[in-house]
Amino acid sequence: MAEGSGSSGQRGEDLLFLTDEQLRKGIEAMFFAYRGFTADPDRILEKHGYGRAHHRAIHFINRSPGTTVNNLLDILGVTKQSLNRVLRTLIEDGLVESRVGTRDKRERNLFLTESGRAFEEELSRAQRARMRAAYRSAGPEAVAGFRKVLESMMDADLRRHFNKLKDSGP
Repeated sequence: MAEGSGSSGQRGEDLLFLTDEQLRKGIEAMFFAYRGFTADPDRILEKHGYGRAHHRAIHFINRSPGTTVNNLLDILGVTKQSLNRVLRTLIEDGLVESRVGTRDKRERNLFLTESGRAFEEELSRAQRARMRAAYRSAGPEAVAGFRKVLESMMDADLRRHFNKLKDSGP
């Protein structure tokens, strides 16, 4: 097939044989995109003396109100000690509430307080704007392809968490 023929078969075939340099460029693009994606929340977090671990905890507690500490440990992939430090700060600062489990009294269910929800909204507003602008610029086919690439990069257990969140609504 001639180069530049525009055949979707050719384009698909090219994608199967990416060079190391093409992959390196993709890795670098992801690195710089991540820096941009986290820049706005990082500035907000810094003002409050928080880090990205606090942001991730707030995000996932917001996405799954009542989630357990163990579930959050699985999602975040951090040590119990590390998560406990983060949660202790968020609880002391009035952003997260920890309640005794309804089914199992040993479980702790986590909820954002009103202040926590407002803080989460502030943190995610800029990220949503950045994603929205990028998605609009790239177009629907690119968005679908990007999502497929991201999901394909996830380990199976993380994809399971992602799908659970995806299926739980907005």
